[in-house]
Amino acid sequence: MRVIGLMSGTSVDGIDAALTEISGTGYAVRVKLIKGITYPYPENVRSHILSLCANEPTTLADLAALDDAIAHHFTQAVQALDIDLATIDLIGSHGQTLFHRPPQNPPQNPPQKAALGYTQQLGRGDKIAADTGCTTISNFRVADMALGGQGAPLVPIIDACLLSHTDHPLAVQNIGGIGNVTYLPPWNKQGTPPSQIKGWDTGPGNALIDWAVTELSAGQKTYDENGRWAAQGTPNQALIHQWLQHPFFTTPPPKSTGRELFGTDYARRLWQEAQANQLSDSDFLATLTDFTAATIELSYRQFLPQLPTEVLIGGGGSRNGYLMDRLRQRLPETTVGTTDDKQLDADYKEAIAFAILAYWRHHQIPGNLPSVTGAARPCLLGEIWQP
Repeated sequence: MRVIGLMSGTSVDGIDAALTEISGTGYAVRVKLIKGITYPYPENVRSHILSLCANEPTTLADLAALDDAIAHHFTQAVQALDIDLATIDLIGSHGQTLFHRPPQNPPQNPPQKAALGYTQQLGRGDKIAADTGCTTISNFRVADMALGGQGAPLVPIIDACLLSHTDHPLAVQNIGGIGNVTYLPPWNKQGTPPSQIKGWDTGPGNALIDWAVTELSAGQKTYDENGRWAAQGTPNQALIHQWLQHPFFTTPPPKSTGRELFGTDYARRLWQEAQANQLSDSDFLATLTDFTAATIELSYRQFLPQLPTEVLIGGGGSRNGYLMDRLRQRLPETTVGTTDDKQLDADYKEAIAFAILAYWRHHQIPGNLPSVTGAARPCLLGEIWQP
């Protein structure tokens, strides 16, 4: 089947569109990336998304207009692939996360069952289906959350099916706006994925770095290309140690997070602490970048059953040379590479994942991993919209 995967993450740096060819039955899938592009949001739409993620007030009418606008730009991303849409079997669209609240543990004594989580992704699947003429599957997270799960991360099951080794464990680390890890025990890719697969959000990825670059450059830049700015500075290890005391980092999995926790307000607090320590701009960026690496290291050492011999990095963070260097310094026992090394494009890895999740939904294959999300059972993910 020819399936388009669409993804825009917490970095809000554009819509990744991946045209794929997918075959296979059950979890024994094979995928080929035919073409991938990143379609940038117009600045007014990106700013609107970021403002709402920073808890700025809005109206229901404005929210509905933004939902429509995001769906329009997701359609534009499909059209920018410049292909005959009559040849497309499915579109899998993650949409744009605006709000994510993991399951809550009520403070009653004795403890009661956790309240269900809530998540909201904008970019109407019904509109994408109508505008493209392609069957579209969207809203992937809610079914898992209805079963008590985190609704995230959803990519670990894809990592397992595409990247598992038969003879040694492996960690796959995505670094988008938020970081998340998949731990893959040895698996021959036969039958259902093993329950020993683990995955969770490790904390901030590029979100804090991107915020700082935007602020320090007065909007002239939105990210630190290859980590060159950060590489001019020196990370402040005392501040990093202080920032690692945040309770999220010691909370055991399953867990997920987003800009609700590591967004603008949090970044501003870190900036104030950096100023109090008289850090230069480059020192601040170096400290934020090494902080991301430190959260990943801490998460591995606390919660992985063992440090893997190999770590593969995907997402925008894989293109940050300084961040990759810091990860190698902090994880000397492992080989740190990128998913490119395994012929899985690091830039479009998550868009490819949602193409596969759409393929599974079409074939009635559960797409969540309860060992990762904490859901009560495996379930079908995604709502189907016919054109």
